[in-house]
Amino acid sequence: MITFFASIALLICGYIFYAKVVERIFGIDASRKTPAYEKTDGLDYVPMKWWKGSLIQLLNIAGLGPIFGAVMGALYGPVAFIWIVVGSIFAGAVHDYFAGMMSLRHGGAQYPSLVGRYLGKYAKSIINIVSLILMILVAAAFTAGPAQLISSVTSVPFVTALIIIFAYFILATILPVNQVIGKIYPLFGAILIFMAVAIAFGLVFFVDKPIPNLTFQNLHPGELPIWPLLMVTISCGAISGFHCTQSPIVARTLQNERDGRKVFYGAMIGEGIIALIWAAAGMTFFGSTGGLQEALAAGGPAGVVNEISTSLLGTLGGILAILGVIILPITTGDTALRSSRMIFAELISKKANQNNWKAALLFTIPVAVPAFYLSTIDYSFLWRYVGWTNQLVATVMLWTATVYLLEHAKNHWICGIPALFMTGVISTYIFYAPEGFKLSYTISLTIGIALTMLVAVWYMKQIHTYRQQKQKVNTQAA
Repeated sequence: MITFFASIALLICGYIFYAKVVERIFGIDASRKTPAYEKTDGLDYVPMKWWKGSLIQLLNIAGLGPIFGAVMGALYGPVAFIWIVVGSIFAGAVHDYFAGMMSLRHGGAQYPSLVGRYLGKYAKSIINIVSLILMILVAAAFTAGPAQLISSVTSVPFVTALIIIFAYFILATILPVNQVIGKIYPLFGAILIFMAVAIAFGLVFFVDKPIPNLTFQNLHPGELPIWPLLMVTISCGAISGFHCTQSPIVARTLQNERDGRKVFYGAMIGEGIIALIWAAAGMTFFGSTGGLQEALAAGGPAGVVNEISTSLLGTLGGILAILGVIILPITTGDTALRSSRMIFAELISKKANQNNWKAALLFTIPVAVPAFYLSTIDYSFLWRYVGWTNQLVATVMLWTATVYLLEHAKNHWICGIPALFMTGVISTYIFYAPEGFKLSYTISLTIGIALTMLVAVWYMKQIHTYRQQKQKVNTQAA
């Protein structure tokens, strides 16, 4: 139990201390006019209070991600605590902060535009496609699950539930951000926080088994390797590429740059704490990782969450579980569709007019139709690729931020080191995973290390290039 409380304390300290370091390196300007005021359009660019933005950001990036992923990551044992803490502080929160603040500095630009600005047009073309696919898959997956649950607990047919959810999605996508998202998301964000706190309270006071303390032993019943599978299993709650597609939504509403630390870095730390709580619940409630695996095999992550919630919190827990499994995915799906609309509009034209609901609907339909279709079929073979794609997007965002810092002659290592780490993760994973090349672990690890070293060489060349440019500028100025 000491490890659990120490991990929470470290996450809080990460926000108090390291977030300020990151903010100082980025270099905020509290006097700078934000896009919310420069580009006010009554749709996406709408000034909102920072606390609303923070709760919206938390719900955008969290949903069920830090719950389901953490429960499945708990199969590895307490080593998952290390990844959640280190990943959140030094990778995930840094990733989210730069995704949001770079968007803000570039007029509310979407993630692919930032990639194009700092990594080149070819990288932008690839990321545009990858991002749209990821958003469409997320919107589809986070629609089908709630629709199936609604259909199972009521008399509403599955297709009808699906249509109702998508009708809401489209409304949330084309209406001003402060009319739907800005009004209900803070409430749902508060529910997400309350749910996590209540589970933590129940674990400490009502479970007769102690939360396990740190061990570096791999406790996965299936003997799956920690590296790199844990880093892909627990993405939300440590680092997730989905976040950099969501951060521009809130970046377009910030009233001041000094709010960025609270909104972007702070929301990620909050998500890390939520993931930590659910990981602890998963590895404690069922007595062992073997018991957790049996529970997952019987009812999946949703069944595990429901059993833990109802056992620890009774009727309230059951209500929270249902709210969580239905509402939280929907609130991720609608913002996934909204960001898809924004990315698609920028892809068509930088000057695309979306300042009324009719124009917004025009850009929504091309991404909503495939999302709806995928939610009606068994596309699990595609969903298996989302985990890797998600971490690929995160890795590219970290490299984008690294080049941004190099270009501005700032401490690029805060992004470069986690970017190299994540490069190793995705390089090894795609060769080893069942949805990848299915090579042996040794061969996959060797290829992953080799590819990471090649990227490291590119990184060193970039450092050298930017240093030479800086010296040339200094010489000319002298």
